[in-house]
Amino acid sequence: MRSGIPLPSTAKKQTNRISLAGPAIRNPYPAPPSTNPRNTMLRSQNASSLLSSSSKQVYGRTPSNNNRRISLWASGSGTTPLPGGSQSQKDPRPIRERPFQSKERSDILNFCHDLGLDISTAQLLNIQSKDYRIIFEFLVELLDPCYPIDTTEKFEEIFIPALKSLGYPYAHSIDNKWLASVGSPHTWPHLLGVLHWLVEMCKMKEHYSGSGHPTLQDPDNVLEEFQDPFDRRTLAFDYYSKCYALWLDHIDEFEEPNEQLEDRYAKKNQRVQKDVEVKNQQLDGAKIECDILTTSAAPVILLKEENETRVRDAEKMQIVLKQWESRRKKLSIAIATEKTELAKKEEYLAVLRSEQEQLDSVVKEQNLSPEEANRMTTEYEMLSRNIEDLKQKIADTEQTVMSLEVSLTNRISGTEETLHIYNVALSTLGLLPPLPPPHSDIDLTLELNTASSDHSQLLSGLDIRKVIKPTLNSIAESKRSTRAEVENERIRVDNEIEQLTLECDTGEDEISQLEKQVAAVNEQAIDLHNAAQRDALASSAAARHLEQMVANARTAAIANGMGAKSRLHQLQFDYREQVERVNRLKDETVRAIIKNSSDIAEFRGEVAKRLRELRECAEME
Repeated sequence: MRSGIPLPSTAKKQTNRISLAGPAIRNPYPAPPSTNPRNTMLRSQNASSLLSSSSKQVYGRTPSNNNRRISLWASGSGTTPLPGGSQSQKDPRPIRERPFQSKERSDILNFCHDLGLDISTAQLLNIQSKDYRIIFEFLVELLDPCYPIDTTEKFEEIFIPALKSLGYPYAHSIDNKWLASVGSPHTWPHLLGVLHWLVEMCKMKEHYSGSGHPTLQDPDNVLEEFQDPFDRRTLAFDYYSKCYALWLDHIDEFEEPNEQLEDRYAKKNQRVQKDVEVKNQQLDGAKIECDILTTSAAPVILLKEENETRVRDAEKMQIVLKQWESRRKKLSIAIATEKTELAKKEEYLAVLRSEQEQLDSVVKEQNLSPEEANRMTTEYEMLSRNIEDLKQKIADTEQTVMSLEVSLTNRISGTEETLHIYNVALSTLGLLPPLPPPHSDIDLTLELNTASSDHSQLLSGLDIRKVIKPTLNSIAESKRSTRAEVENERIRVDNEIEQLTLECDTGEDEISQLEKQVAAVNEQAIDLHNAAQRDALASSAAARHLEQMVANARTAAIANGMGAKSRLHQLQFDYREQVERVNRLKDETVRAIIKNSSDIAEFRGEVAKRLRELRECAEME
């Protein structure tokens, strides 16, 4: 496979190929033990594959100025901030609260100590401009190793451009004059917030770099069987990088990258191919079984007969089961009923026995005759039944009263809701007082007076049947008539608009026809011009030929004497005719061009006039 990149004209010379994106990076930069070895924040589906390879950095080292690479990110004050930033956004963090500042200092100290930057708590409490610059450049170097920081420039000149380049959302609220007195009470909270934001961004970057997310585009994290589009982009990026590195080394055959990519996709498709083979084997077995079944005689008749016998047996069995089931239910109900009756009889017998014993004891104590005892018992039972009846009537009465109260409450709430909907409808329709004439002295609102005992005074307001309903009917009739007028006016306007649309379409058709005529006239003018040019060229060629013949004739006349003078005169006469013909053709061509130009100008004027008339007509409508 040859490279698709065109070679320069000096490709045969032994010259070094130089990448426009900088030297190719052969090996990844070392990373901390807790992060992914192939650490980059710039590999994404939209980023350049060559630019993103230069964003790998060394963690845990104090930044130095002699090893700084040139940042390939846009920097400076003209850089567009990240989408999260806004020029009018206010910092929502409680940066002036002491607990929050203590937390920020603790996070900064812990992060810097973990990465080897020697800084103490006292330095942060009494911060100086040079210490702030050291911490700031360290964090910027850690967040973007490619960002160019010039140590010879003033800190005020590089501070805000660096924040804007890194996308700090509150860079607009920072003033360069604050860097002169970093530790002052009114500037330190904002500048400490900048350092804390940089620390959080570094932590986020470190977390993302070690997360193993597919957008990191690390080929080592791609599984053998992958389906994620980012995994495909990762393999493609790795392939392009290796091929580009080989191309820079004057190697146009990318055999090793091609083999690696083919092996990787072969591993991905290995299980699928095995499944396909198994399915093919199953398909072959199924085909053989199908051939056996199609060639052998099918026992359809026996199966049908057996099926019919089993269907009849099943129907009979279902009938028998239903009969036994109904009989079982009846017996179960009878048994349950008998058991219930037996229990009731036993309970009643026990009650009677206890009453008999009580009565016997009372009779023995009072020395009553059996007749008196029977009479007292009868009266007692009669009084008990009367008391039970009265209690039942009282309970029924209370239940009726409660149901009536509930019904009354529901009806009152429903009426209030209806009146509320009615009043809201009046407000929506603009029927609250004062009404337009001739109903200006009528109030259509209603209120419920639940305290009144007279049903005619439950609604406070005008009479519904005599005043409110006729008034609403008259207003509705007037609204319907107004709506009918508006609808008629809308239909009229729609008709006018349709007529104007038809006129516009007609005008557009006419304009298109005129444009076609103009195009045809232009083509005729071009043809005439071309024909005139061809005739002029032919005439010029003929004139040159005649001049040559005249010169030859003159030479021959000098050589042959006066006998050739007549021929010379004839040639001169032909030459003059050809010149006159050329001039005549030129004049005709010029007149035709002038005529076509005047026709085009008249046509354009006519089109402009028609368009003005159409626009005036539309504006008048």
